[in-house]
Amino acid sequence: MALPNRKVVITSFGPASTSLEIVNSTIQPPSKGQVQVKIHYAGFSGADINMRLGIYPLQKAAPLTPGYCFAGRVSANGPGCSKFKPGDMVTAMTKYDSDAEYINIEEKHLIPVPEGVDPKQAAALALDWTTAYGMVYRAAKVKAGQRVFIHGISGAVGQGIMYLCLLQGATVYGTAAERNHAALKEAGAHPFLYTNKDWISAMKELGGVHAVFDALGFESFDESYSILTSTERSIVVAYGNNLSSLTGGKKRSPWPSVFKLMAKALYFWSNKTTTFYFITRDQSTFQPEFRLLLNMVKEGTITVPIKAVWDLDDIKQAHEAWGKGAGMGTPVIRIASEA
Repeated sequence: MALPNRKVVITSFGPASTSLEIVNSTIQPPSKGQVQVKIHYAGFSGADINMRLGIYPLQKAAPLTPGYCFAGRVSANGPGCSKFKPGDMVTAMTKYDSDAEYINIEEKHLIPVPEGVDPKQAAALALDWTTAYGMVYRAAKVKAGQRVFIHGISGAVGQGIMYLCLLQGATVYGTAAERNHAALKEAGAHPFLYTNKDWISAMKELGGVHAVFDALGFESFDESYSILTSTERSIVVAYGNNLSSLTGGKKRSPWPSVFKLMAKALYFWSNKTTTFYFITRDQSTFQPEFRLLLNMVKEGTITVPIKAVWDLDDIKQAHEAWGKGAGMGTPVIRIASEA
């Protein structure tokens, strides 16, 4: 029997005030190979913002339900599913449909949340920290003694990159709002204001950095490349095009700047290189790295900062507040209570 299912819908592309609705829908029982999950928390990131604006790469056409990941409890198993039992806390990456009370998802994509791990942190790990982990350990191969630079170091993915690089023994620099500088310094990072370009000359005076992590895109890719060290292997790891979303500038195609950045990877005579990092739940590295991160939280090796918890009914305010306000880390959307 179908269940009531309140969910967010992006009805058209544009401002949060006119593009987002909460609708009363229904969800059918899970099909063969699927598990139905009651969602407690959905992750919230720049991907949600860009999907609402209609500029996320290769996204669905509107109407669509956003929500890239979640943590919640199993509600029902579909035919052929027995890995989880009702009540088990699970998490997954979905790309769409997590901003809803219930979701039907293939059992193979679900990962158990270890006992004692906060479901808010599990939801944050699913996209933001798995992205950070892959970039730090596989794309950039950050090592002790290296210098790294992170654009938006106080943001969701930026925080993950920072803590993982510090664990590796790297020296971490990055841009952030001044209100977050004291906390970043306490964590062990060296922050610069994002409102000016002083960081460019400062990094060059140090001899450049070994890795830059850049989700801004457009002109920022060139600036990131300019601060790489040329004396050792160095890399720009790009993973987004959020500059227009953050500044309120007009929509631009990200592809020219992406192609320009990737062309620099062909400079075989240089120690500098570039890559554009992306993540999907089907990558062979995804689940092992996600499970590793969950265990790191359980063991206390890392703590995932949660910047804000927004209720589903406040989804418009969450969109309007993205990238603003005090605090650091990942915002999440509370769909249901944790009971």
